[in-house]
Amino acid sequence: MANKADLIAKIQEIAGIESKVATEKALNAVLEAIKEGLKSDGSVQIIGFGSFEIKERAARTGVNPASGEKIKIAASKAIGFKAGKALKDEFNKPKAAKAAKAAKAAPAAKKAPAKAAPAPAKKAPAKKK
Repeated sequence: MANKADLIAKIQEIAGIESKVATEKALNAVLEAIKEGLKSDGSVQIIGFGSFEIKERAARTGVNPASGEKIKIAASKAIGFKAGKALKDEFNKPKAAKAAKAAKAAPAAKKAPAKAAPAPAKKAPAKKK
C-alpha cells in the first residue's frame, strides 16, 4: 500500500464494506480520533498495534548547509510512533522456524561427494645473485 486510496481499498476488502465512500469516512474518523486524542492527552495507545505520542523538541542552533551560516531553529512538537509488541513480532518472526518448515516440506536431496582440495602450489626456487 502506497497511499490513502490503497489503504481505503484494503480496508474495504478486509472489512467487507460495500462502499468506498463509507470506508473513507471510517478511516477519516479513526484518523480524526487519533488527532483529537493527541491534542487532549498527548498520546494514543492502540493495544497490539502501537502508540502515538507528542514529543517536545527544544530550540537549537543549526547550520545552513548552503552558506555555512548559523541559524536558530525554533522549538517544536513532533508526533512519534512506537510499534507495539504484536506488530514488532509480526515482522521479526524467527528465520529458524521458517527454515525448519521449509526443510520438512522439501525432501532431502542427495549430496554430491566432496571434491578433494587441490594440492598446495610449489614455490619457485630462489634466484641466485
